[in-house]
Parts: sequence; C-alpha cells; structure tokens
Amino acid sequence: MKTSTSEGKHGIQWTARNQLDDLDFANDLALLSHTHEQMQMKTASVAAVSASSFTYLGSIIDEQGGSDADVKARIGEARTAFLQLKNIWNSKQLSTNIKVRIFNTNVKAVLLYGAETWRTTTTTIKMVQVFINSCLRKMLNIHWPDTISNSLLWERTNQLPVEEEIRKRRWKWIGHTLRKSSNCITRQALTWNPEGKRKRGRPKNTLHRIIEADMKTMNYNWTELERIAQDRVGWRMLVSGLCSLTRSNRRK
Repeated sequence: MKTSTSEGKHGIQWTARNQLDDLDFANDLALLSHTHEQMQMKTASVAAVSASSFTYLGSIIDEQGGSDADVKARIGEARTAFLQLKNIWNSKQLSTNIKVRIFNTNVKAVLLYGAETWRTTTTTIKMVQVFINSCLRKMLNIHWPDTISNSLLWERTNQLPVEEEIRKRRWKWIGHTLRKSSNCITRQALTWNPEGKRKRGRPKNTLHRIIEADMKTMNYNWTELERIAQDRVGWRMLVSGLCSLTRSNRRK
C-alpha cells in the first residue's frame, strides 16, 4: 500500500525535527490529519467511511474520547470468559487458590488488557470493581443473603483494589517506556505536551493529567523519573511507594 503521507504534508509534529508520518492505513488518518478534508483519503478508489467508533490495536476508539467504551467492551469480553469457565468456579475439587489463579490468567487478563493507558474515572473504576467483586463472590459461593465485606473478599482471594492494580500496571508500563531510546515514538508520545488553546470550561481528565497527578504526589518531574527508570529495582520501589501512599490517602 502506498503511503498516504509520502509528500510530508500530514502528520503529528512531536518535536522541531521529528514528525510522525508513517501510519498510512485508513484507520490511522484521524491521527495524521488536522482537518476533515485531509481525512478524505481513498484506498483503491473507495472512500474511507467515517465511523463513530472503531477498534484499534485491540482497544475501542470513539468520537467522545476517553476509555468508557473500551472499558464496557472489556467487561463484556471478561464476562464471557468467566461464564465459559462456570464448571471450574462450581467445582468442589479445586481449591480457592487454584480458582483465583485461573481467574487472574483467564478472566482478569482479558478485563485489564490495555488498562495501562485508560483514562480512568470514578465511574469506570466502579464498573470494573463491581464486576470483579461479583466474580469473586461467585467463586467463593457467596450469595444473598450471605454477605462479605469487600476488604475481606479481597483478602481471601489475594486481590488488590482495581484502582491500585491499574495504577501499578500503568507505572510499570511507564518505566518500560522511559527506558526506551529518546527517539522512540512511544516515549515521545508519553512526555509530549500538545500546544494550542483549550475550550472554555473545566478540562476533561486525561491519561496525561492522571500521570501528572501521580507525579505531583511523588514530587517528581519527567527528568527525575527518566533517571530512576534506568534502575529497575529502584523503579519497582518507586511504584510500590506510590501505591502505598495513595492507599493511605484513600483511607483518610
């Protein structure tokens, strides 16, 4: 396929010298174009049809932005995976420990795929946590009117609160990214600060703002984080400390 950006007219300007211009498939044009006219590219003389949402690299991108649609889709796929293993959850021969290990690898892995880059909100965290808690209660055969607190449920199944687990995954991914070459597009995108004016009103929460909030909690900037990330042991300690700090703040 011929590149749609061969003339260098389209692309994302990362730095003064670097421009992202090698994404040439139809579903990449939204990232490369600045106007609707630029997006009207054709492949084999057929106009690319615009869509309100589409799947890209396993995640759902919609016109509203954010991660709500992707989170809902992940919950749906994880629910299907959980129901397919119904015989395992109902088995009396398998221990709780084995069931939890199967749940983590076959259900939770599906649920939290791509969670490192989710724009998490109180609503999305609650949706994911409610689903996980429901699965864990079924695994332990706890049904109404029997009750169990969430903290005891997580203790019995060796689970972290999903907000903490997503934060841990996110900062583990950030560490991997910061260890990449400074010319790596992924690293440039992570620390990139887009220019331009924002609309009036309260700005939407974004992944970048979530990361910056954690950085403020730790009192670190990007330069310091890049230095620490080169030491894997030191980075794991930093992530562990952040999770402990946010956990203690949540209890206050």
